[in-house]
Amino acid sequence: MPFMPLITKPLVVALGVLMLSGIPLTAEACATCGCTLSTDAATGYSSESGWRINVDYTYIDQDELRTGSHRANLEQVVNQPSDPSLGGGEIEHGTANQYVNLSVDYRFNADWGVSLLIPYVTRDHSTYGTQLQPYTSAESAPDQLSNASVSGLGDMKLLGSYQGFLPTHNLGIQFGVKLPTGNYGGQTADGRFVGTPVLFKNGPGVGQSLDTSLQAGTGSTDLIVGGYYFQPISQNFDAFIDGQFQAAISEELSSAGGNYRPGNLATMSFGVRYEAHANWVPQLQINLLHKSADQGALADQPDTAGTVAYLSPGISASITKKLELYAFVQVPVYSHLAGYQLFPGWTGTMGISLAL
Repeated sequence: MPFMPLITKPLVVALGVLMLSGIPLTAEACATCGCTLSTDAATGYSSESGWRINVDYTYIDQDELRTGSHRANLEQVVNQPSDPSLGGGEIEHGTANQYVNLSVDYRFNADWGVSLLIPYVTRDHSTYGTQLQPYTSAESAPDQLSNASVSGLGDMKLLGSYQGFLPTHNLGIQFGVKLPTGNYGGQTADGRFVGTPVLFKNGPGVGQSLDTSLQAGTGSTDLIVGGYYFQPISQNFDAFIDGQFQAAISEELSSAGGNYRPGNLATMSFGVRYEAHANWVPQLQINLLHKSADQGALADQPDTAGTVAYLSPGISASITKKLELYAFVQVPVYSHLAGYQLFPGWTGTMGISLAL
C-alpha cells in the first residue's frame, strides 16, 4: 500500500547447477536493494566437519531516488507516476537499514552440512506520502514528512548443503526454507489492519501502516535453492561462483484485500581471493541481484522489481587459527529499477567467524 580464466569441466557443471537454481536472476523488505555479499566466500568455503558461528553487521542507507538506470526527481514521481491510475505518486524520502545476522553452521562431514540464519532488523523509513498531480514544492516541505521505525527479529532461514559431488569437495548445492518469523502486516484500502504492522509515528501519516514490504518480515514461507563452486586458479589466487534462488510457496497474508506475496529473488556472486599471505586475504566480489515484483493488494507492485550489480572489495584477517574477521564495501555499478525506488550509494558489511 503506497504510503508509503580457467574453464574446467567442474566449472561448467557448477554453472549448470546455478542455472538450475533460478539464474538468470534485494534484499527482502526494501524493494531492489540489500546486501548481496557472499559471506561464505568472504571467510573461505570449507569441508571440515564441526561447528562454525558467524556474526555480521550490514548498513544500507537508501538515500537516492532512482528509476530505470538513472536518478529521479520529486516532480517526476508525481507527474509521471509508475501507476498512472493513482493520479500521482509516493514521494519517498529515505530508508536506513541495519541488519545483524547470526549464522550457526554445522558440518556433519565433508559432504553434508546445515545452517541456521537468524537476522535482526533495524529500519528507519521516511516519506512525504502519496501526492496528487500536479507536483508543487509544498508537497515535499518538512511538515509533510512522516517517519516509521522497525526493530525486531527478521525472517529466519534454515539451509542444508551437500558438496560431495567431487573428490575435492569444492562443488556444492544448497536447499532450504525461509520462515515467517519476523513481524509482518499492512493496511488494506478500506483502512483495516492485517497482521501486526509497524505504524507511522509522526507526520501526516501518523497511525497509518508502514508499507508491507518494509516490515521486519514478509509473512511468507519461501523455498531456497542454490549452488556454489570454488577452486585455486593460480599459486596465489582462488576463485568462486555461487548463486541462490528464493520464492514464496505460502503466505500468511492471504485474505481478500489483505494479501501479499514477496517477489522472487535471485542472486549470483563471483570473485577472487588473494591467498599469498597466511593471515590476511584481500578479496574482490561482483554481486548480482534480480527481484521480481511483489504481488497482492498490499504490494507496491510497480516499484519493487529490478536488477542491480555491485562491485565489492574487501579483506579478511585471521586473528587466531579459528577466529576470522572480515569487512567489505559494496558499490553499485549497475541498476535497472522498475518504477521509483530508493537506492543506496554504497553498503558496508563487517563480520566475525569462529570455528568451534
